[in-house]
Amino acid sequence: MESFATQTILVSGATRGIGKAVAEAFLRAGATLIGIYAGNNDAASRFAEENQAYADRFSLHRCNVADEQEVGKLFTWIEENHQALDVLVNNAGIRRDALLAMMRTTHWQEVLDTNLTGSFLMARAAVLLMLKNRYGRIINITSPVAHLGFPGQANYAASKAGQMAMTRSLAREVARKKITVNCVSPGFIATDFIADLAEEQVAAYKKMVPMRRFGTPAEVAQAVLFLASPGASYITGTTLDVHGGL
Repeated sequence: MESFATQTILVSGATRGIGKAVAEAFLRAGATLIGIYAGNNDAASRFAEENQAYADRFSLHRCNVADEQEVGKLFTWIEENHQALDVLVNNAGIRRDALLAMMRTTHWQEVLDTNLTGSFLMARAAVLLMLKNRYGRIINITSPVAHLGFPGQANYAASKAGQMAMTRSLAREVARKKITVNCVSPGFIATDFIADLAEEQVAAYKKMVPMRRFGTPAEVAQAVLFLASPGASYITGTTLDVHGGL
């Protein structure tokens, strides 16, 4: 495993699902972790308890990534308490599924605000810190839905397609400063994010995947760590699919 012993890593949505697997993988690799979560205090408490062995190398912060003021306060704290920010993983995301003709405007906006605007606000603040040290890795967790376009997920698909487009543009803007910007695109991953799917829907989705199974958060985490590593220094503006051949 690549060592991140000298690096400070910021992961959003860090206490559950894919974000938790990513955060814990970085901790095992020696990193200093700043984990943020939206509001599930129980999940944050469980994360802290399960990772007591790394208690001196991580801190958890409640932050709404769609709120510009909250993001600003978070990055002020980071700048005051850490010498640098080396890696940002934009993992925070929500779903509000409905057929487009029946979709509430609020549900459209909530998904865009968290998934896309949240990634923008976090990346903008991170870039300003990374530019000071002329080094950084930004990794946005997106989804194959961006191009597959599942029924009932027009808002989610739009937000994820927007993440990919933003990634390509930002990658061009900061490439000369030794900052890379990429996406990791997990397919169906066995987390509580898809726990509300009906059994017949789960069975149908598994049939769509050539490997005939859902992935694990740990498999996604390994892709993230690779893109965050020095070995990925010539990879930017691209999307790494982790979807079993979907």
